[in-house]
Amino acid sequence: MTLWLTRLTPSPASRLAQQELSGTHGTSLHRRVMSLFPDGIKDSARTHFGVLFRVEDTSAGSYLLLQSNLPPDPTGLPDGYGTLTSRPLDQLLDALTPGRTLRYRCTASPVRKPGATTRTLYQLPAVVDLHGEAADAWWHRQAGQAGLKPLTLHSQPAESVRDHQRPRTPTKEGGNRVRHHRVRFDGTATVIDPDLLRTAIHNGIGRGKAYGCGLLSIAPAPDPA
Repeated sequence: MTLWLTRLTPSPASRLAQQELSGTHGTSLHRRVMSLFPDGIKDSARTHFGVLFRVEDTSAGSYLLLQSNLPPDPTGLPDGYGTLTSRPLDQLLDALTPGRTLRYRCTASPVRKPGATTRTLYQLPAVVDLHGEAADAWWHRQAGQAGLKPLTLHSQPAESVRDHQRPRTPTKEGGNRVRHHRVRFDGTATVIDPDLLRTAIHNGIGRGKAYGCGLLSIAPAPDPA
């Protein structure tokens, strides 16, 4: 199955696009992304279309990087919102071989889930955010499971994304408040297992994928001296 990588560049004249791509409220951006794909999917549409995304912030402004197994439909964007540029990832993924050096980037949500006894003993929440060296150690474990051996790593905190999930049924009150702690991981790595890496790229890494977490991007890098 072909994976597509798409860049959504917002129009500087679109206040809606600038607002959605610069905010940390997950619902509006997730809905915008999913509006680019067909309706009528019974199960999770994001999973069905293999949708992963993240916002990239540059000195020239923000843009959205989107991965999917179906090219997004630009007619799903409001008039004047922005432009889509898509390319297949087949050539890059087919060229993965053990020992190859890559550059990687992933904005992920590094957390741990303490067991019931530990939570009670230390009065911990169900999900504990990881920072600094603990977050880096989490990434090394995730990278190993993704068939990569990190050679260099630079991590920096990203602003958490927040949301409020509506009740699943109209009769149920309240809803759940959602917050995903995020860290951006960049560096170089050696490919250990190409199949594991392709699976990780397809599935994403960690939690919060509907909120802009987990997209693993790779690019060729010079072999280390």
